Amino acid sequence: MLQITDKSKCCGCNACVQRCPKQCIEMHDDKEGFLYPVIDTAVCIDCGLCEKVCPVLNQNNARKPLQVFAAKNKNEIQRLHSSSGGIFILLAEQIIQNGGVVFGARFDKNWEVEHCYAETIEELQPLMRSKYVQSRIANTYKEVESFLKHGRQVLFVGTSCQIAGLHKFLRKDYDNLLTVDFICHGVPSPGVWRKYLEEIISDKSSRSEVAGKNTVLPFSLKSVPVITGINFREKQLGGYRWKKYGFVVHEKSPSEGDQNTVLLSTVFNENDFMRGFLFNLILRPSCYSCPAKDGKSGSDLTIADFWGINNFYPEFDDDKGVGVVFVHTEKGKSIFSSIEVEYMEVQYDEAVRANSSYYKSVSIPVGRIKFWKNFHNGKTISESLKKAMLPSFSIRMKIKIKSILKNFIKR
Repeated sequence: MLQITDKSKCCGCNACVQRCPKQCIEMHDDKEGFLYPVIDTAVCIDCGLCEKVCPVLNQNNARKPLQVFAAKNKNEIQRLHSSSGGIFILLAEQIIQNGGVVFGARFDKNWEVEHCYAETIEELQPLMRSKYVQSRIANTYKEVESFLKHGRQVLFVGTSCQIAGLHKFLRKDYDNLLTVDFICHGVPSPGVWRKYLEEIISDKSSRSEVAGKNTVLPFSLKSVPVITGINFREKQLGGYRWKKYGFVVHEKSPSEGDQNTVLLSTVFNENDFMRGFLFNLILRPSCYSCPAKDGKSGSDLTIADFWGINNFYPEFDDDKGVGVVFVHTEKGKSIFSSIEVEYMEVQYDEAVRANSSYYKSVSIPVGRIKFWKNFHNGKTISESLKKAMLPSFSIRMKIKIKSILKNFIKR
């Protein structure tokens, strides 16, 4: 049976939970807010299936793509409503139009992220755009297997480790399955995300309370906003663009007549949650040694932003979003050639120059322990970030000594 003694050895894909014949494995939150499998040893029959479907214990070989393309959706509205080049929606529409099913990540009613499936074009919209939180897979691998066995075409989109987990869970190839992963920097903690939402709502409520302190309406009715939309990769509102995207949260506030307004709008590198993500402080431990990079996930296609395309093909870049597509299989090549997309073939080295997360994991930052220590001690995310990003005492001393020596030499 699985024994998770090193948390860097579990990516949280949920394959073991879904394949267990005795259903004696459950996922539980740890203190960082990530889900890990817990086995009821009294029920376990030690069949070993949980270990056989684990993508960390059973890693594939790395592989180079057959072809690489820069691509963008010809429908500009769809592209502007996508995080990068609008490739996902084209693939998904193709599958739906063929009577198939599309699996992807969406926000649930509490604005946490979950995997689910869509069977209509209308149901695809919540699956669009990047969501920088680890999604709950739940029983979607089982649902995929059921659809496949009934002859339905299935598109499953997820992180590389989720795709690897799905393939290990299925234990066989299906001609009617198309798997698509995306270049993944790492998955942030759902626990930190939960706390972040609480903080921005609390901050807005506090400010509204101060502004309306002379009102007779109670605080809970007057000022608590209700989130109505979240976009991690806003391109249009507030003048944001693809390369300088915004983090935007919409609200419906009782204090403003239940009108939909903007609760928060910041450029991505000035947002506390995004900074924690981009500086690798709030990622799952397995992300620092990802088991599914460099083509090891088994996906048919890998899609992502084509960062750095302006350095190679500036004429193809209009700052509205350009995607990169790594084609790994003939199946992937076939469906990519069937969608309405503007594309050009590029060299692998060009595509990964500013996309090193395709083939390697990020490093563990020196401030990670400090962040979690402060976070668990009740500090806000902003305070925890500031303390985690402070240079260590030894580094501060080196800087000070260098400064003193420089001034001494000048004299």
